[in-house]
Amino acid sequence: MDLKGLKFSKMHGIGNDFVIIDESKVTQIPETDKEEACRFLCDRHFGVGADGVLFVVSSNLADIGYRMFNPDGSEAEMCGNGIRCFGDFVYNHKILETESMTVETKSGIKTIDITLENDKPKFFRVNMGTSTFKTEEIPMNYDSEECIDGEIDVDGETLKLTVVSVGNPHAIIFVDNVDEVDIDRLGPAIECHRLFPEKINVHFVEVISDHEGKMRTWERGAGVTLACGTGATSTAIAGYKLGHFDSNVLLHLPGGNLKFTVYNEGEDLGAFMEGPAKLVFDGEIE
Repeated sequence: MDLKGLKFSKMHGIGNDFVIIDESKVTQIPETDKEEACRFLCDRHFGVGADGVLFVVSSNLADIGYRMFNPDGSEAEMCGNGIRCFGDFVYNHKILETESMTVETKSGIKTIDITLENDKPKFFRVNMGTSTFKTEEIPMNYDSEECIDGEIDVDGETLKLTVVSVGNPHAIIFVDNVDEVDIDRLGPAIECHRLFPEKINVHFVEVISDHEGKMRTWERGAGVTLACGTGATSTAIAGYKLGHFDSNVLLHLPGGNLKFTVYNEGEDLGAFMEGPAKLVFDGEIE
């Protein structure tokens, strides 16, 4: 694997950080090397350091295409914080200089609307699409069609959880005090639980009011992260379905805040997410 001369940008969305590589016209990393390359790039000791690697690719279905790889080299469906960084990268690198763009992801086509300030992107509003609570689509080995405020036995204790997918799977656990949760113990135990054959992202959530909540995240394939956009989306939707949150909610994550507006589309629930994205630095592998 030879990455010499590889150009990239390092960005973050409220602390959830990414390496972004433009492959919209030319493939920079061969497909056979992508898993190993992404593990190296995400390594915080020997590589660049990131929660994931994003690739800008062409698309026949949308304005532009998006691929994401986790720190363990596995390919993910989508990342809410990542797609805001993606939108900023695409706009500022003049790949697509438009204030509204459609993006093809493994979890469907998403729309990004960009708010400009002094001709530069300031905020990004993303239609994260609709969700599903059906356990067979998560997937989850469960004896009911949905797991809404259901129970799971973990490490000798029983927890209440709601499981939802917004293109990737999430377990939402509402608690009295999110700061007291032993996330390093419970996070991996739930992620790799026998109920989830493809593993799952785990979020612990404290309700502050019907318009405000606080959450901490254990991401599948990454561990503790400062933020998870699809996880926060799932939290807003699950909280709305359970009656904890109103349709408009502000969620506080360790890395910053995200705003959500939950909507109905037929019998399904979806959400708009609004938040920032920041460039950390541009780089090149020597």
